[in-house]
Amino acid sequence: MSSASVETTLELWASSLRDVKARMRPLFGDGRVASSANQFLDGLLGEERRKTGWMRAEAAGDPGPWRQQAVLGRSHWDAEALVTIVRDYALENLADPDAVLVIDETGFLKQGKASCGVGRQYTGSAGKITNCQIGVFATYASRHGHAFIDRRLYLPKAWTDDPARMAAAHVPSDTAFATKPALARQMIEQAIHADVAFSWVAADTVYGVGEIETALRRAGKGYVLGVASSHRFGSWGKPAIAGTAEEIARGLATPAWKRLSAGEGTKGPRLHDWAYCELADLDAAECEETRTGLWTRGLLIRRNIADGDLAFFTTWCPAGTSIDTLAKIEGHRWAIEDSFETAKNELGLDHNETRSWHGWHRHVALVMLAFAMTAAIRHHANVPTPQKTKAWIERLLQRS
Repeated sequence: MSSASVETTLELWASSLRDVKARMRPLFGDGRVASSANQFLDGLLGEERRKTGWMRAEAAGDPGPWRQQAVLGRSHWDAEALVTIVRDYALENLADPDAVLVIDETGFLKQGKASCGVGRQYTGSAGKITNCQIGVFATYASRHGHAFIDRRLYLPKAWTDDPARMAAAHVPSDTAFATKPALARQMIEQAIHADVAFSWVAADTVYGVGEIETALRRAGKGYVLGVASSHRFGSWGKPAIAGTAEEIARGLATPAWKRLSAGEGTKGPRLHDWAYCELADLDAAECEETRTGLWTRGLLIRRNIADGDLAFFTTWCPAGTSIDTLAKIEGHRWAIEDSFETAKNELGLDHNETRSWHGWHRHVALVMLAFAMTAAIRHHANVPTPQKTKAWIERLLQRS
């Protein structure tokens, strides 16, 4: 694998930026708003560490942040339409039939009570219960790279049960309470409806619930979803296994464990010890009558080499899928962790200063577009150098 030259990379940046700006131009009826949106995108991609309104305005040469703020608030354009553009753009550049759709959430730390969806709730971003917003995201991860393709803002019941508060934040009147797994299922079903090319879904313990499993089985998609140690499993048509995930793990003999890499990390292969218990083989037609083939339900267990800490995953995969494959699917969860870190540190994902429903969704959609563009550039700038075949050499000699 070789990297593109500096000149080629700069050309990629320029052409890619022109491309994404042209794609979102039809969203804005007013040319001035379109220009401000372009400058907003430039600001997200700029070198400033803080992507606040004032910082973006200064980078754009504006006397104040008002034009930048208008893009998120006062102007009229559809953030959902931009997310569709982001998804289609990401797929044009990163699509692969074996891709993994990774679901996870992240927190946006806030002060006060006015920001849409804010409340005291747990977020892994801070590692504690704190005042924040929570966004649930879907990242598309393939061998070509990874990018966000959808998102949902989680509204606690303290919000959905308070019509005045909802109206003040301009939340659409038909918005009802939805759990985080329900929001994840909405995004998965939206991706399936849009014919997004993927074969697997990976997520942590928040999303290892029945409604997501059912939707994926009906769609013919495999999954590796985290579950709690107390989650109960039982086998049928296979060697007898019954009990909680932790009880099953503790009862496994040494030969049942296999040391595998879940993928490359910053310090090399991410090695853990893994065990896989097949629980049942089922015909796909039992989940969706139009589908055929034998699928296996199972329990995947990951053990930390250093301290023996255990993690558990409910799995659904075509019969014969190896433990090596399942470990790598679970390892794709790093893609969304990397996406959150990069989008927050470099693209201002958590620098949104608006308080409204529309402000949050528009800001996040623009960051998603910036992230997808950088993912596409990274992919195209690191394509393999074409092999110098005999025909290529002959053409070169003819020109010389």
